[in-house]
Amino acid sequence: MAKSFASQADLADKPVTFVRLSENAYAYTAEGDPNTGIVVGDDGVMVIDTQATPAMAQDVIRHVRQVTDRPIKYVVLSHYHAVRVLGASAYRPQEIIASRATREMIRERGKEDMASEIGRFPRLFRDVESIPGLTWPTLTFEREMTVWMGRLEVRISHLGAGHTRGDSVVWLPSQKVLFSGDLVEYNAGIYAGDAQLAEWPATLERLAALAPERLVPGRGPAMTSAADSAQAIAFTRDFVRALYVCAQEGVAAGMSLKQVYAAARRRLDPAYGRFPIYEHCMPFDVARAFDEASGITHPRIWTAERDQDMWRALAD
Repeated sequence: MAKSFASQADLADKPVTFVRLSENAYAYTAEGDPNTGIVVGDDGVMVIDTQATPAMAQDVIRHVRQVTDRPIKYVVLSHYHAVRVLGASAYRPQEIIASRATREMIRERGKEDMASEIGRFPRLFRDVESIPGLTWPTLTFEREMTVWMGRLEVRISHLGAGHTRGDSVVWLPSQKVLFSGDLVEYNAGIYAGDAQLAEWPATLERLAALAPERLVPGRGPAMTSAADSAQAIAFTRDFVRALYVCAQEGVAAGMSLKQVYAAARRRLDPAYGRFPIYEHCMPFDVARAFDEASGITHPRIWTAERDQDMWRALAD
């Protein structure tokens, strides 16, 4: 595994791409860094995932202002991870929307997750002192809600557990555009450290059933065709299945975490090892897969101390 802990040595900024996907949808992407989605409606703007700090969110706002001067009314949190939610205050939205399960996860582990993620990937938390605290939703939903942005219908849905227990997607049915959050990650390492691995593939099947023609994954480039969207979903699904099977086989055989990690690397490196943050993700991914295969259905909370203990155990 990489000598440096997680992504502490990843200090080079990535070039940003801002792409128009449809009449109303845009994607802000940066070569494997967390993506942000933008929906411009008749009467305002929705931002899907916020960047990690208010200071970093200012670059998203700058790009939005190149295409519209309408107010940013809504922020949607696709899940609870700090790198997705802690920039929310910069947008000054009327509402911050998330699934009920995501709000519960923020309550349960938001403080610990914040400290853990800042320690793992300091470049993504530039000007960390600009974060005012945890981001709390002002509107929550159980399964689905619809926001009408003038004439534009925007559906926000919790299709099932996967990357986390509370993942939400944003769907523009009239334009077949899907913002998947980290349920889909493409041409990047796939993070599964807080995942529900047994459930994730079925959730992806529900997502695929929407038949998106444009798809903005949580990481990686925006997909601009139905075929590419399907390929991105398959990229994530195949990784998740292989990771979990490897852990199940290892636990059944009485293997240690370190042995399962080595086996997972042998199986997954050839197809996924060249992508950004793969080396960062794999120790956390295997640790979670090992836990779930051992019967720990609710992911254990990552803390800065647990992060380091796990990393050292796999490095020794």
